Amino acid sequence: MQPSVTRPSPQFLRTPDAAVHLGLSARTLEKHRCYGTGPVFRKLGGRIVYAIEDLNAWAALGTRRSTSDPGVGIVHPAKRRPSEPVRR
Repeated sequence: MQPSVTRPSPQFLRTPDAAVHLGLSARTLEKHRCYGTGPVFRKLGGRIVYAIEDLNAWAALGTRRSTSDPGVGIVHPAKRRPSEPVRR
């Protein structure tokens, strides 16, 4: 019988795992990253990673108690906002 190895839970998640954590598709999270409407991310070498606490903080911006509750923040949709210039 092998001894049980306890692994620490990860502090950072790559895009597919971060998307699962948020209940989004990886593509939606990528769009949020491009448009600047998503959670804070880090580039480590060529990899994009998200801190779990940053994912939770971003999701918390959408917290509401009712449909009439204005909440404390806004989670924008993953699309270019009209005030943003188009990059070419």
